[in-house]
Amino acid sequence: MKRVVYSMNPVGRTGGRVYLRMLHEVTADDVEWRTVPDHKRTYRVRRWRKPRHLARLAPSIRALHGTTGTFVWDDLSLLLFTPVMRARTVFLLHHYEPLQHDSAPIEAMLWERLFRVLPQCAAVVCVAPYWADQLRARGVRNVRVIYNAFDMAEVEQARGYDRAECRAEFGLPPDVIGVYAGKAVHWKGTEEVSAALAGVPGLRVITSGSNTIGLDSAHYDVERERYLRLLRACDVGVFLPRMREGWSRCAAEALLLGLPCLIRPVAGLGDLAALAGQPAPDLRRLPAQVRQRAAARHTEAKAAYEALARFDLNYFGDAWGNLLAQVA
Repeated sequence: MKRVVYSMNPVGRTGGRVYLRMLHEVTADDVEWRTVPDHKRTYRVRRWRKPRHLARLAPSIRALHGTTGTFVWDDLSLLLFTPVMRARTVFLLHHYEPLQHDSAPIEAMLWERLFRVLPQCAAVVCVAPYWADQLRARGVRNVRVIYNAFDMAEVEQARGYDRAECRAEFGLPPDVIGVYAGKAVHWKGTEEVSAALAGVPGLRVITSGSNTIGLDSAHYDVERERYLRLLRACDVGVFLPRMREGWSRCAAEALLLGLPCLIRPVAGLGDLAALAGQPAPDLRRLPAQVRQRAAARHTEAKAAYEALARFDLNYFGDAWGNLLAQVA
């Protein structure tokens, strides 16, 4: 009989939604997943989005009070759980970043309350050691790291795409270095990369995602396969987040597809940069750095690939399967 586990509905394109969706998929043979709606991203106006989400979700959480399953939760609505429910909960923390608050000053108070109740959970999972250390410093003891994982069959297929065809598809001439700067969304640093490389001959900044910042660059909001073809077409990745992220899936996928990168070592990205041996960007000499990275040796790219390739679906399924069995 499958164990019953409740979570938020993993709909969306953020790294957190991708992680949760992958968790559902790799444990589907052993887990019956039951979900509640995630309202956070359904509001056009960001201000007060989180309190509205919590108020709207409250009846669904109350309906779960009498259930006997396990919970995998990654949302402030853990505050609506009873202590008995939290004792059966694995809380998933990707990162905590006040820059993303849409309901100040209330949201900061909600997060502080959340940190105080996390020790009531059966376990807390982070996607990078940095965040595990941050939680332990706050008194949360049962913390473990389960990194972002990757479908290596998909990665190998993408690595096999004809690079010349991919470059032609995205209009990259042979003498132009394609610089992938990640998602064009707030606090990811894409504006800094674009400004530092603007007008530099032979370099073209390329971004992906929903472009919530209105960046004027070679931008592509494309489905998964074309996104991987876009990465295959590029030469270098530059990641300059202002926000403290978890483990950037964009940066890790760029490395897996063979792009030498420059990574600002902020929070979880510092863990990723250290693991994959990638240097930090320097805005004062970024064009020269990009050209140097574009000429990086194949052996270096191979080492970064090998460092990340072990985080495959088997690793992910085993880590989460063991944890959910322990909690159950």
